[in-house]
Amino acid sequence: MVIFRRLLGDVLRSARMQRGMTLRELSAEARVSLGYISEIERGQKEASSELLASLCEAMDLPLSDVLRDVADAVAIEEIALGVVATPITAGRPAGDVVASAA
Repeated sequence: MVIFRRLLGDVLRSARMQRGMTLRELSAEARVSLGYISEIERGQKEASSELLASLCEAMDLPLSDVLRDVADAVAIEEIALGVVATPITAGRPAGDVVASAA
């Protein structure tokens, strides 16, 4: 899914920049090619779960935070594209059930 790849790259780039890291620093810390990280950030390459874990560890960032930010960005895109009519409630605990008063 191209949109997911692009949004994942945007979130990773934003996280790296918020931490004041250059691509070169992240590359050295995560032991991943600078070019490959650059392609991931531009949404041109897929990132494996192992690679994502390595990048997150290098930035001292929980993978769950990255995935949550990407999920929020996907939801915004879906709303903008009219795929989803109403906003999705973020942060609802898994298994949370809303009971009706019928």
